[in-house]
Amino acid sequence: MAEGAKVFKKTSPNSKLSIYLGKRDFVDHVESVDSVDGICLIDPEYLKDRKVYVTLTCAFRYGRDDLDVIGLTFRKDLYVLTTQIFPPVPDQTPKTLTPLQEKLMKKLGENAYPFTFEIATNLPCSVTLQPGPDDVGKACGVDFEVKGFCAENLEEKIHKRNSVRLIIRKIQFAPLVTGPAPKSETTRQFMMSDKPLHLEASLDKEIYYHGDPINVTVNINNTTNKIVKKIKLSVDQITDVVLYSLDKYTKTVCTEEINENVAANSTFSKTYSITPTLSANREKRGLALDGKLKHEDTNLASTTILRPGMDKEVLGILVSYKVKVNLVVSRGGILGDLTASDVGVELPVILMHPKPADARRTLSSRNSLARNSRGRKTTRRRRPTKRKANLAACSHGRPPGPRRPGLGRRCP
Repeated sequence: MAEGAKVFKKTSPNSKLSIYLGKRDFVDHVESVDSVDGICLIDPEYLKDRKVYVTLTCAFRYGRDDLDVIGLTFRKDLYVLTTQIFPPVPDQTPKTLTPLQEKLMKKLGENAYPFTFEIATNLPCSVTLQPGPDDVGKACGVDFEVKGFCAENLEEKIHKRNSVRLIIRKIQFAPLVTGPAPKSETTRQFMMSDKPLHLEASLDKEIYYHGDPINVTVNINNTTNKIVKKIKLSVDQITDVVLYSLDKYTKTVCTEEINENVAANSTFSKTYSITPTLSANREKRGLALDGKLKHEDTNLASTTILRPGMDKEVLGILVSYKVKVNLVVSRGGILGDLTASDVGVELPVILMHPKPADARRTLSSRNSLARNSRGRKTTRRRRPTKRKANLAACSHGRPPGPRRPGLGRRCP
């Protein structure tokens, strides 16, 4: 195989069946989805008269495993594709092979068989609902699985010892074309005040990458006789479970409270930065996360991007975010702050991952800025080692031989 090619391999417990994939993250481009291309290596002597199948399944899990024993099924297969790879069926054999498939087949030999699956564009992305400290079993959410097994037919019970399962992820990256920066405003009229309080909040862009600060600009025109005592900023994650039930969860993933006094008959303008991260929300049960592979960390779930006309129910779980800006206004009088009221607005915000090329460009620009802030980056040439000097001597025609006075050792 080509140097640097990365391959994921999973083998059945009896070591008679193995699946090879070139990647485990498959990108949803909204209009199309990356194909799932792989190789299945089999032991023909073990099969006898049985066949080998490979399936791609998108499943939705919502609820606890222990409830299945009372007849409540909380797992539903949203999408299943099956192909028979042995004995090969002409109609189910891939017409074209990827370069990686060709290299794997050449390396693994005649018992390696290719398979290709096309993922539908109307399927959800991989999402996991964060379990609580006392939860056991598989986490709720949407997952994708590639499974290989041997059986006489598809109706036969699948045994773990002669089957292999590999979890993959369907992910989305931020679109290249973005909309206008969100902006929202409101006006509140108070009793015993002739003029209103006007609040305007805006973001500097529509899409933010995971881990980047969200810049919120707050403009206040306080023409009342009240005093603004505090400004509260928060980011909420809204999770809609649209399959099985119509549950809707709102969880605050980031909050900040600023003690800013805006006096009566005055104006105020300032930009704040808040950064929602998973590290600050590890204990929140039911928080939506991007699909997680075993032994790998993840992040807050990315915003669900819908195609026009897409059926929301088949998506299982929809994730969105909003930024909330609230002003705590003191009404004054004898009770003072005890009668304070909130004036607030909400701004939709999109959290996603950048495309890999954009991520590299962003990282490069950040490193460049860091170097410029520290001054010109200098490099120091290293002196060649003795062995390298000897090799260089050989390359310039010095004859190899035993160690002699004034010369190095024999070059390899």
